[in-house]
Amino acid sequence: MFQTHKTAKSLTWHAARKSVDSHMSHPTDSPSWKLVDDKWPEFGKEPRNLRLALSSDGFNPYSSLSKRYSCWPVILVTYNLPP
Repeated sequence: MFQTHKTAKSLTWHAARKSVDSHMSHPTDSPSWKLVDDKWPEFGKEPRNLRLALSSDGFNPYSSLSKRYSCWPVILVTYNLPP
């Protein structure tokens, strides 16, 4: 993700950006982001470290719980990018 200058600048955008008001406008304003920075300070000091969110949800496409087949979509999101 750091191969192009434009993308690399966007990925480190959160480090230079400071919250202007008390409203959450980016995940950097969240308590979870601050908790990671406090718990692992070495990770939090480096703005090039990627912060990722992983989400998955299982469902049965045939609407019958007795079937053995199920689908598990997985979504991976990069939080470093600007809004």
